[in-house]
Amino acid sequence: METTSSSRVGTQPAEIAAEVPADDPQVQQDPQQSPAAAQEGATPVPAARRAAEGYLRADFPWYGLDGAFTGPRWLMQVGTAADGTVEHGSTGHGDEPSVRGEIATGEKERFAVVITVASNPLRRSADGTGVLEATSVSSAAWLAGSGLLAYSWPGQMDHSLRDDWLDQQTEAAWELADDLDGEDWSTLSLPVDGEPTPFHYRESEFGWVLAGSRGGVHLGAYGRGMSAYGLGFSVIEDLAAYQ
Repeated sequence: METTSSSRVGTQPAEIAAEVPADDPQVQQDPQQSPAAAQEGATPVPAARRAAEGYLRADFPWYGLDGAFTGPRWLMQVGTAADGTVEHGSTGHGDEPSVRGEIATGEKERFAVVITVASNPLRRSADGTGVLEATSVSSAAWLAGSGLLAYSWPGQMDHSLRDDWLDQQTEAAWELADDLDGEDWSTLSLPVDGEPTPFHYRESEFGWVLAGSRGGVHLGAYGRGMSAYGLGFSVIEDLAAYQ
């Protein structure tokens, strides 16, 4: 896998976090929304419904935590290819994380985010003139690692330095995702649709990240305050549970 930004899957979570208001992570502009629909100020579309429409365009199943998790669930965002095809998306569980998070504020946040990545052997480049390499477990690991960083902020760091820090750390996350057999990763078996499934797993001061494959998709996850060891994943049968 080439460690170039052009081969990375979809929109980087760190960029999404910068574009979406921190107090409402569900609000995201639908790229397929027509100008006429955008001007319908009298009848605005609820944010949760706009988010769900993006998920419903996908041609692969979405995964989340299984029924053993009884806390809050919410939709985050989807990532699309140059032609508008949905390539991946995230579902949240637990406390909706803030950008600064407990590392900077001392406030305890307990959350786990599950990322589903379509198993895609052929992806078009952003300019439509070529193709990118296939999605893989490394794709899920990259999205999970950079996603966790988007909600992390070292307590001793000034606001003005965070962008440089985030650039450095997301590049490091990409390099780690490209070396899943390296010493930074261990193996963790977790149930997916009730079947034991191996995942690549690592921890850091910011939380944990894992990635694996199951049922024709690649799965990634990241979290903080919730142990990864007791988690299980399953296909989301009804997106209403996340709205």
